[in-house]
Amino acid sequence: MPTAPEVATHVPLAETAHPAVGAATSLLGAYTPGARFLGTPTRTILAQGTHSEVPHDERPLHRRVAATLGAAQAAGHDAPMVIGAVPFDQTAPSALTVPATVRTAPPLTADPLIALPADPPAATHWDIRPVPAPEVYGKGVAAAVERMWRGEFSKVVLARTLELTTPGTLDIPALLQRLARRDPSGYTFALPTTPGRTLLGASPELLVTRRGRRVVANPLAGSVPRSDDLAEDVRRAAALLESAKDLHEHAVVVDAVHRALAPYCTDLDVPVRPTLVRTAAMWHLSTTVTATLAAPDTSALELACALHPTPAVCGTPTDTARQVITDTEPFDRGFFTGMVGWGDACGDGEWVVTIRCAEAEERALRLYAGAGIVAASDPGAETAETGAKFRTFLSAVGAEL
Repeated sequence: MPTAPEVATHVPLAETAHPAVGAATSLLGAYTPGARFLGTPTRTILAQGTHSEVPHDERPLHRRVAATLGAAQAAGHDAPMVIGAVPFDQTAPSALTVPATVRTAPPLTADPLIALPADPPAATHWDIRPVPAPEVYGKGVAAAVERMWRGEFSKVVLARTLELTTPGTLDIPALLQRLARRDPSGYTFALPTTPGRTLLGASPELLVTRRGRRVVANPLAGSVPRSDDLAEDVRRAAALLESAKDLHEHAVVVDAVHRALAPYCTDLDVPVRPTLVRTAAMWHLSTTVTATLAAPDTSALELACALHPTPAVCGTPTDTARQVITDTEPFDRGFFTGMVGWGDACGDGEWVVTIRCAEAEERALRLYAGAGIVAASDPGAETAETGAKFRTFLSAVGAEL
């Protein structure tokens, strides 16, 4: 049952002479732990309070969300939106909520104030424990490669974690500020998942968005760390565009996205070759897939559930890759490589792959990073790639491996 329908509101950006100046950064600055923040290339969202929660039962997730949004409308919510996180294992409980209040603004990149630097991390001591140890992770990669050469499967994404602890209490709003200002054009989020735990991240990867009947997916697969030296950085980007190993890995993901969207869409446009997307830490091969929705009642979340998990976060064949992940990774992924985003009662929404993320508790952070393993993978290179992906969060907290 709704807990506070009388305060359920959607507050759009106020009309001003220069609406973008300070609009998005004011929402970023207003974030407090327990609220839900999501910054995307189309909007900035700050949601507070709980009108209703999406239940966990045997119904498909998109149907549970549609029913929750419908009930919120019937209870008087003027513009209900669901926001939150879905785990890697879609059968596990999600953390999706219809907030009591939602404030929106243009994207962070439209706000000139986002260029102002965040305060640097406070000096503190971090204990860092890798799970598994890098050499153990490398052995897992090598074992997977050996099985691929035997023809058992063609790709698996293997992840590792860093467990960080500090004597003081984490400043989650300050962490969010540094993540958002480091990569304002990506997808930045801070979302409560369980009491006392926050999922934080700055993902570069859109799983799918739907606006009306227009559908866009942007799979990323194949990557290389950035370099602080401009000439070397350009060389790495150019080499990535010509890398047979990375182009193959990327093509597998794009083909899977194409096949997953085909039953729902018409006019699918899939570029022949990928382009490049850069974050502060990585170069990624990127393909933007566009399409027209065949049935207008298919929601963005239904499309996201049909796509998830793509080979970019799991592998192929999917069932075999899942089992390899279970057998190799000594931890539960939880919300890592799941999806975060929002959806409304009209079916529009944006759902993002949950990577470059961490789970924060009072004095602890658990960071996650994975790499796509194919038959041509080198264990040392894949271990280094995951290390580079950790840089997004390590720099945000002022820690080093």
